[in-house]
Amino acid sequence: MFSEPDDPEVVARMHTAHTVASGALGVVPGRPAGSEEGPREAWGWRGRTLGKPVTGAYGLGWLRVVHSPVDHASGKLWTGPEDAERLVPRQVPRPRLHVVRQWTEGKDAYKAELYDHIVGQTVSSAPVLATGPRLTTAWWSDLRTALGCLSAVRTERAAVRQAYLDRAMPKYLAVLGGPVPTVPPAWSTAHGDLHWANLAGPEVGVLDWEGWGIAPAGYDAALLHAYSLVEPETAARVRREFADILDSDAGRFAELVVITELLQSAERGDNLELVPALRRRAEEVWPRAAPGEMAGR
Repeated sequence: MFSEPDDPEVVARMHTAHTVASGALGVVPGRPAGSEEGPREAWGWRGRTLGKPVTGAYGLGWLRVVHSPVDHASGKLWTGPEDAERLVPRQVPRPRLHVVRQWTEGKDAYKAELYDHIVGQTVSSAPVLATGPRLTTAWWSDLRTALGCLSAVRTERAAVRQAYLDRAMPKYLAVLGGPVPTVPPAWSTAHGDLHWANLAGPEVGVLDWEGWGIAPAGYDAALLHAYSLVEPETAARVRREFADILDSDAGRFAELVVITELLQSAERGDNLELVPALRRRAEEVWPRAAPGEMAGR
């Protein structure tokens, strides 16, 4: 989740769209009975999405409205949740997507997605941890199982493309002072945006399936680790839980991929608090992921 957009016109437009979607789907504002847990609303990156708890024919739910310019209302991000509902097995725990509605208003396209409400709440209100979460051994085990199941899903969707790696990795990892590997040792299916605001607890739930698809193997574990770097105890826990992945050639390469992506996004002002830790981690991973080292294994 992200903070409310600074632009009041975006805020007003998205609230209006959410009201329109609520009427079209026959839902009204709602919260878990006797509970004040969970957000009253949740914003996506730069106001692109707005979600709120609702109730209706499917019981307690979560209504998420997505905005896009009309000429961009297609492709991977637009169809991700519906594709996940069809193709990702239920062994990967996530809120069920019940209904999707789309409409346009001039140059603006909107999509309403009605989900089950999660059990519990998100682990963090933001992608980057502010404090260490209290998560059980079972939670970590269930997350490992979920990601393992997801990695085997067959899809033509792409979360990360080779052309991007060839272009971006040499640029953003140039400070490492050597030839940067750009070809993954292996590929597998990933969630593609596995940060702490997209994970639920105390029961594992994986949220926001816009960007899932094929990525360098180990990508999800590497991304979760990167978003944990400013909270060293949690970062160490991620390394322990996913040691078999992150200590492999594929895992080390995946770490360099996500570091590249997050350093690039920092240029747009996103997650600036991660930058020093990302650079340190790149220097730690680099000696074990350099082309000669990987080729010699």
